[in-house]
Amino acid sequence: MTKIILPFALAPMLLSLHAQSLPVRNVKQFTAAVAAAQPGDTITLRNGMWDNAALLFAADGAVDKNIVLRAETPGGVLLTGNSTLQISGKYLTVDGLTFKDGGISHGDVISFRGKKGTESSYCRLTNTSVIDYNPADRKVNTKWISLHGDHNRVDHCYFAGKTNLGTTLVVWVSDKPNYHVIDSNYFGPRPELGENGGESIRVGTGIVSMQNSHTLVADNLFESCNGEVEIISNKTCENVYRHNTFVNCKGTLTLRNGNHCTVTGNFFFGNHLKNTGGIRITGEDHLIYNNYIAGLAGQGMRSGITIIGGTPASSTRHYNQVKRVNMAHNTLVDNASTLNIDAAADDSGRLPAVDCIIANNIFSGSKGPLVLFQNEPGDVKWNGNIFYGAETGFKTLPEGNEITDPEFTKADAFGVMHLSAKSPAINRAALDYPYISIDMDGQPRAHKYDIGADEYSDGPVFLRPVTRADVGPKQ
Repeated sequence: MTKIILPFALAPMLLSLHAQSLPVRNVKQFTAAVAAAQPGDTITLRNGMWDNAALLFAADGAVDKNIVLRAETPGGVLLTGNSTLQISGKYLTVDGLTFKDGGISHGDVISFRGKKGTESSYCRLTNTSVIDYNPADRKVNTKWISLHGDHNRVDHCYFAGKTNLGTTLVVWVSDKPNYHVIDSNYFGPRPELGENGGESIRVGTGIVSMQNSHTLVADNLFESCNGEVEIISNKTCENVYRHNTFVNCKGTLTLRNGNHCTVTGNFFFGNHLKNTGGIRITGEDHLIYNNYIAGLAGQGMRSGITIIGGTPASSTRHYNQVKRVNMAHNTLVDNASTLNIDAAADDSGRLPAVDCIIANNIFSGSKGPLVLFQNEPGDVKWNGNIFYGAETGFKTLPEGNEITDPEFTKADAFGVMHLSAKSPAINRAALDYPYISIDMDGQPRAHKYDIGADEYSDGPVFLRPVTRADVGPKQ
């Protein structure tokens, strides 16, 4: 049997012979186009105002042949009134829509789920904006984005101006991992809600908090996300929060429930604004490393890093004891409250952190103590840390740690201070961790590691704080 090999230039053309471009001007035409769509087709919403449009994008594409729903020009399709979008099926892409100056009375603005609970797999929402899309009553609970199903992605989107009750973006977790990716988005100003339910992202719920989610939240910018104390609320296991930047946010990246999560390479800049916070930890077996935390004015639950005291006989509504957390190679500088250990979340008592390692971090600041112990120290091993400025908080500093000036450079254009050539942190790490192969700049850690989030180098910087130019719709 002779095998026919298509020329490289000809094969893609033949594969796409039947792909269609389907322009639509109203909901009726959109519904008909979706029903007729085949893998590789593109449905184009004509520019203009789409008022009170309930769009059900229910179809199945194929691997490398997504069915695409897009705006005629990015940002040119304005969905308003009580418009909504449901994404239901496999291998679907939504690109370039804008929901603005409307509001719904219940449910979700955009949901990765269709009628009768049909969920989505391998679908993508990109270059899409939701702006000031709120009901008149701020007590009405609505979500802007609800992620169901598995292997879906939300990227390069813009979310700002949510004022009512309800999380901006929710990952709904069932009895199996979902492997969603939330990356390169702008989460803009959200005013203080005054109660729970004002998170920008929530991954899971207390009920499913022991389920594995495997959600990746990466390369996002959070700016003035002040809805409540939890900017991000982690409530499942095996999630990764990597290389996000938080600017002027009056809350924290909170590991509220769940175990085995990783928080790495994130930048927190408080600019000394009241209640700006960093990372808050409960649960077991988390890895917290390469984070740069500076200029936070928050205290208590909004400290630079807060390790919560566990609640005896904890339920999902309380706080699990912190166990086997490894906090290594972080830099905390110029914060009102640097590290708060065994902080009380409620009045039902505290279980101290146990079997934890705090190693190779830099704790520097003028306000002390740098470590605030709310309880008698539990089973925490301290090694290779540098303390500088204010009092440490220890009666006697544990052996293997030191008080010395880390000798930072001046802050760069992004507000980050690095190690200078004369820093005593260089080549002084107490332990090398094999899972930490780069520093906060994306530069390799080699030989004897340096203390803190930065590895001294005069080489090129591969990672830096996320800026507005890096995220949101590409227009």
